[in-house]
Amino acid sequence: MTVSEARANLPELLTRVDNGEEITITRHGRPAAVLIRPDALRARRAHAALADAERIHELLQTARATPLPTSGGLSVTRAEELIREIRTGRENR
Repeated sequence: MTVSEARANLPELLTRVDNGEEITITRHGRPAAVLIRPDALRARRAHAALADAERIHELLQTARATPLPTSGGLSVTRAEELIREIRTGRENR
C-alpha cells in the first residue's frame, strides 16, 4: 500500500490493524513503514530479548566450564603497566 493510499484510508487501516492485520506502507515501491498493534510489537521485542538472554546464558555456561589457561598469562610488568593506564584514564575524566 502506498503512502497516499494509507493517508486516504487511515481510519480503515487502523481498524484492520486493531483486528490483528499488519500493513506495510511503501514509498516508491519500497517498504517504508509497517502498521502493527502495540501488543504485537511488545511481544516481538520481548521474544528477541529472551533469545538474546538465552544466547548469553549459553556463552556464560560454556565459559564457566572451560578451564583458564595456566601458562602464557601477563607478566607482572605488563599487568602493572595496564593498571597504571587504567588509573591514568580514570584520573583524566
